[in-house]
Amino acid sequence: MDKFYNEALHKLETKIEELEIEPDCPIQRIEAVIKLIIKCLSEVKEFVLKKGFKNVDEEIRFFKHQKPVIVSKLIYYNAIYKIETRKPYGAKRTKKYLCKELKKLKRFFDSNLDFYKYYRSNNSFVDEKFFVRGKHDVTLWLDTFYFEADHRFSTSHDYKVAKIIANDLIQVYLEDRLNNINEKKSSDASLNWTASKTALTELIYALYFHGVFNNGNTDIKLIAKSFEDTFNIELGDFYHTFMELKARKINRTKFLDSLRDTLIRKMDEQDER
Repeated sequence: MDKFYNEALHKLETKIEELEIEPDCPIQRIEAVIKLIIKCLSEVKEFVLKKGFKNVDEEIRFFKHQKPVIVSKLIYYNAIYKIETRKPYGAKRTKKYLCKELKKLKRFFDSNLDFYKYYRSNNSFVDEKFFVRGKHDVTLWLDTFYFEADHRFSTSHDYKVAKIIANDLIQVYLEDRLNNINEKKSSDASLNWTASKTALTELIYALYFHGVFNNGNTDIKLIAKSFEDTFNIELGDFYHTFMELKARKINRTKFLDSLRDTLIRKMDEQDER
């Protein structure tokens, strides 16, 4: 079992490393990694169901230490995929969102504190109930997930171990993203938008329709997010604001007209000096 597992894990980690250095879309990379992990897990399951284990010690080692390593990778990348695809626009909203994700990890820790202590202390006195198939005890911190799992390839607590390993990685990922936001905010602190959100929305749409970014091949959401991050502001539903601008009976481009008038006035004043 050990030889097959080590080879399967090495092969998986090598392929993941190769994907991680690719310059393409990070979301697509995560999708590709998840497919690799599922394939690896399927191959390991097939081996276990076909060969079984030599003894109880080998079974415990597999479900306590080996399978959770692979499953933790699946949990981690799936969590990162959800975090990245659901992440809101704007530095402040992103920071709030990431902090909320960190609180979810804390709730899992709090609700499984006894098992955390058992696992992290490297105890083994209940291992035969936790990590041997068909030996579950409903009084020992069972999740509903266990009753829905394939009991030929699951014990009552191997998934919980995988969650512990994955949550450590997810925490590092979230804290790293938060640090990046804080560093960027510090470097951009001197540039804060102090005019109205409506004025900025008017400017953004004017630049968007004029095609000044990437030869006009840039999504309005990306432009808005860039302005939010750069000028430390949250625009909210900027599309709704734009619709209100369109609905104005007079002076639809109030801010742009004001910019133009101010620029011309300042030019004239300098010419008169």
